Parts: sequence; structure tokens; C-alpha cells
Amino acid sequence: MDPLEPVITALHAESRLRVWSLVITVFGDCVQHRGGAISTARLGRLLGRIGVEPGALRTALSRLGRDGWVNSERAGRLSHYRLSPTGLARFSEASSRIYAPARQMPVTEWTLSTEGDMQTAVPLGGLWLRPADMLAPAKPAFRMTGRITDLAPAMRDSLIRTAHATALRRLNGDLDRLALIEGDPLTHAAARILLIHRWRRIVLRFPDLPPALLPADLAKHDPRARVGAAYLHLTPGAEDWLDSTEDDMAPMPAPDQSLAARFRSLPVAKGLIS
Repeated sequence: MDPLEPVITALHAESRLRVWSLVITVFGDCVQHRGGAISTARLGRLLGRIGVEPGALRTALSRLGRDGWVNSERAGRLSHYRLSPTGLARFSEASSRIYAPARQMPVTEWTLSTEGDMQTAVPLGGLWLRPADMLAPAKPAFRMTGRITDLAPAMRDSLIRTAHATALRRLNGDLDRLALIEGDPLTHAAARILLIHRWRRIVLRFPDLPPALLPADLAKHDPRARVGAAYLHLTPGAEDWLDSTEDDMAPMPAPDQSLAARFRSLPVAKGLIS
């Protein structure tokens, strides 16, 4: 059985697959740290492994071009695509949030204030709750910092939106399958795209809640830490595939330093993934 089949089936079953969004995930995860451009041959091979038909990919690339996300150039029989300056500007902030490392220590101090937003804090009784080490978006009219001494299960459940909890549970289902995947380099590259595509949709839509605020079944593991561990497991094989040569597919440029820093607290030596 194809080890990716359950994850691919889940991706297609949840809603109509937005191939253009999947292409943006590929740019962020496989292209930007390797020279910034990808050929249609390599892009088609990678997304084909996930079940994307060539016609759907052509339509997605056409849309991204019209919307100002990508530029294309010809090189022999192949087209190469790269993010446009506008696409790069949209991409930069998202990338830093997607690949940020997990917290190294549990949150011990919290801030309750009048200022907040749904990306960085949790609404609580007309105020906003966040870890004390996260900066507020503006100087608040009221702010109190201290420890949480009691948090009943029902209160935990109320702090997270239903859509967020559902997304995290689906992520855990993917991680159960992806974290231990073995196979050829293309399978690793496709698995990494599936992982980051789901994670990207979560972190760009919902706040990055520490486990202390999650419902009991989700608090067993830090979602970011678990995604990071799976990512590092898949990366050697995925990067081997990006180095590979096959038919009309030339190897991509060597990775830059940003790859080694993904999901890590401190950068490591260039080129090392351990």
C-alpha cells in the first residue's frame, strides 16, 4: 500500500483541493532555499505524487501568474517559475511563522490585557490571554501578568475554536502516518509537502496555542514540536530528491542556510541536517 495514500485521501476529502495553494506551499518548502526557481518538470513530478493532474497544475500556475504571485521564464523546452517580488513580500512573514521553533520551556507567566488579536492571543471574558513573553500589538489600556493556578477542562475546551481543534486533530492523524514514513526520496519530498501544507493552513489561520491551553487530548504533545520532529525526519530524503537528476529534470541549486534553521531554536552549520 502507498504510505501516502491515507494522507492524500484525507487532503482531497476535506474540501475541494486548491492546487494553487499547494503550489505556494511547494515554493515555500522546496524552492526558496534552493535558488528560488523550479521547473515545470520537477513541480509536476512532485505534485503528481500527491495526485494532482497536469491540467490542474497548469490552471493553478496560470492563476498564480494572473494574480501576481509568480513569474515564468523559458529554458529550452521547459518553463521555470519563481515568486514575483509581490509574491516574495507576501511569503516572507508567513514563512517565519510556519518554520518557527517550538518553545523550549513551558509557559509559566501569562498576560491578560485589553489588546490582542486572533493570531497571537485567546479571547477571554472581553480580554486577551497570551504568554507573557509575547509582545502585545499595542500599548494596552489594561494589562496584568501572572500565573494560571487553575484551569478546568471545560474552560480549556472553551478557549479554542471548534475549527482550530478539528484542524489540530486532523494534523495529529497525518503525523501518526507521516512521522515514521520510509521510502524513496520522492515519497519523502511529497510527504513533507503534505505535512507543511496542513501546518501552514493552521498557523496562518489560528493562534499558536501552547499545550497548557489546549483540550486534554491535544495537550499531550506540543503541535509545533511534533511537526518539527516529523519535518526533520523527512528532510534528508526530501532534499536528496531535490538534488536528483531524472530525464528532463536537472538538480536544483544547493540549499542555503535557511533550511538548517527550520524548526530549530539556533541555526546549525550550513548544509547540516541531523
